[in-house]
Amino acid sequence: MLFAKAAGRLAGVAGALLGWRPDEFWRATPAELGAVLAAMLPEAAEGMGAGELARLRALFPDDL
Repeated sequence: MLFAKAAGRLAGVAGALLGWRPDEFWRATPAELGAVLAAMLPEAAEGMGAGELARLRALFPDDL
């Protein structure tokens, strides 16, 4: 029963976000669905390097 509930929710997401009809959802592989949904997410931001942190500390000293 847990699979059916999760699949129903994913089918709803695919319909709402992607415009997929139920038959399109059920024909897609999990990898295809994951790739399409991942492409909709913003790219992860890269962390700040030590050099950039040192530059910002020099520009904005914390003299409290």
